[in-house]
Amino acid sequence: MRIFKKYSPAMIAKHVRTFFKGRLYIHGRGAYEFDKGAVLMPVGADDKHRDTVRELNSYIETSKT
Repeated sequence: MRIFKKYSPAMIAKHVRTFFKGRLYIHGRGAYEFDKGAVLMPVGADDKHRDTVRELNSYIETSKT
């Protein structure tokens, strides 16, 4: 599990692309899992989690070049 002390989409996207499967925690936003190079939506996610997952996955898709 990787712990990020601040929300930095570029750094988190790089971690997800590099390790492909695992878990991460973003201070102030909560815990997330990722698989197949994408962040998964947590069960019972609130609006903050949904927005974070959407933003991270879109950032991962646009930076795959």
